[in-house]
Amino acid sequence: MHSRRTVLTTAAAAAAAAALGEGPAHAAGPQPAASPSPARPVSPAALDRLRRTVSRMTPEEKVGQLFVMRVYGDSATDPDPADAAANREEIGVANAAELIATYRVGGIIYFNWAHNIRDPHQVADLSNGIQEAAAALRVPVPVLISTDQEHGAVARIGAPATLFPGAMALGASGSREDARAAGRIAGRELCAMGIRQDYAPDADVNVNPANPVIGVRSFGADPRAVSRMVAAQVRGYQGAGVAACAKHFPGHGDTDTDSHVGLPYIHHSAQEWERLDAPPFRAAIAAGIDTIMTAHIVVPAFDPSGDPATLSRPILTGILRERLGYDGVVVTDSLGMEGVREKYGDARVPVLALRAGADQLLNPPDLPLAYRAVLRALEGGELSERELDAKVLRILLLKERRGLFADPYTTHRAVDRVVGTRGHLAAADRIADRTTTLLRNDGGVLPLSPRREGRVLVVGADAAAPSGTGGPPTRVLARALTGLGFTATALPTGMAPTRAQIDRARAALAERDAVVVATYDVTASSPQRDLVAALLATGKPVVQLAVRNPYDIAQLGGVRAGLASYSWTDVELRAAARVIAGRRDPVGRLPVAIMRADAPRTVLYGIGHGLNY
Repeated sequence: MHSRRTVLTTAAAAAAAAALGEGPAHAAGPQPAASPSPARPVSPAALDRLRRTVSRMTPEEKVGQLFVMRVYGDSATDPDPADAAANREEIGVANAAELIATYRVGGIIYFNWAHNIRDPHQVADLSNGIQEAAAALRVPVPVLISTDQEHGAVARIGAPATLFPGAMALGASGSREDARAAGRIAGRELCAMGIRQDYAPDADVNVNPANPVIGVRSFGADPRAVSRMVAAQVRGYQGAGVAACAKHFPGHGDTDTDSHVGLPYIHHSAQEWERLDAPPFRAAIAAGIDTIMTAHIVVPAFDPSGDPATLSRPILTGILRERLGYDGVVVTDSLGMEGVREKYGDARVPVLALRAGADQLLNPPDLPLAYRAVLRALEGGELSERELDAKVLRILLLKERRGLFADPYTTHRAVDRVVGTRGHLAAADRIADRTTTLLRNDGGVLPLSPRREGRVLVVGADAAAPSGTGGPPTRVLARALTGLGFTATALPTGMAPTRAQIDRARAALAERDAVVVATYDVTASSPQRDLVAALLATGKPVVQLAVRNPYDIAQLGGVRAGLASYSWTDVELRAAARVIAGRRDPVGRLPVAIMRADAPRTVLYGIGHGLNY
């Protein structure tokens, strides 16, 4: 049975689409297969060369191409001793070069927690070292280096690289050109650092406000609007030479379980899936998407076995390959997530994923175990050599289209010419200026004026910066407001303020003219509600800014001025400060519906809502 929240948010989305003149959502029921994915053409000679490459490879070399693996350290050959020790413990090798030599992995994923990212020159050097190790193999095949650079809430590479608003913020702008420009600039910067695959954009339609893992990573709750933005980002990234990746198939937008820690169920019927979840993936395929990532979610309407989509042949082959007509690379979400490990052991999961239709196996928790398991499955006939060759050829074709066989290397000069340039940073600010959404402004509280409200207190949540750089949010807001003519002071109170912190904030406001309170995912039991109530009781102007999900205002009765920035990265907070100060008109429009907290069937603010000055 479908969930009540799906019915409610779908109805809100349909009403908003009609109000915006967009017509009905994607028709339900079986749809014709999409056209084959357009892509940069691979010449017949290049195709023959790649087939010959596959034919020269041993089974061990072919199996290695299927894996995309993490590795600790900021150097391919000489990482910090602690990183080398971590590699030996988890993988049995000391560094990236040994990983390639031992397992012939086809891909490596960068994480800041794995100490892969220190600065753009270092990242470029690491990438070049990885490609040099691959070039030394018996059958040299370049490595497809990837990362999760969605921007907004998920960004692995921070300043001095350019950081853009995330998906829901871009959805609030409604500008396909902004989405495409952000993808194009971000792609150019990644490419300059030797990263040729980005696990973005998120193609999930976030129809569940309680979704703990997607939320602002989605462009919104209207399938048609999300489809337009996904297609624009695909064209932006891939036009810059970076393989884009639409995720998480068949759609992770209506779940209240985080697949990192459990196994979510999506109870959409086949017709609901066609209407809600399928359109962005169809749009990505039509735009020529290079890669689609699987979701560790159970969809009983398509596979009653209880297997997650990552391990489901009816979903990956039956729906994605056959019904949608997709013939690009399919990559699993991380195989270290509990959602995919719950039902089967770590030795079975990679084999089942390949049998289901996946090509790349991302980040298994135990690479030696997974590698041996795939080899045993091949030797025992559970996987055929023909199937394996088809997967490897798909991966090599992707590397050919992204220019890796022609030139896998980069230079410091390329980094300096592209990464974090003044023009790119200015473009990010301009795009961010079109995202901030003014939800409520009773009595004209906003904009604040340096003459009337010159002394501003900034309180609230100081979540860690998503990129690992910049922040904390209260200080960024205070600094930005000070630069706009106010005297602003930051007083962080956290996501669960204590009574002492609330009292301190209220006392500090007595000596100020106004307060900006940054809220972060407020729930019915959140102490952030007590903080806001105490500030309101002073009678001073209170400006509430939701710095993650925009739903906070539904929990904050009495707030007269409320905005949403959709993330707490510096670029979005600075844009919000310009709106608060009246330097920019708030032009963002809600890409999701906000329901009343006391009446969840009732829309408080619908899709498309947003006030101007």
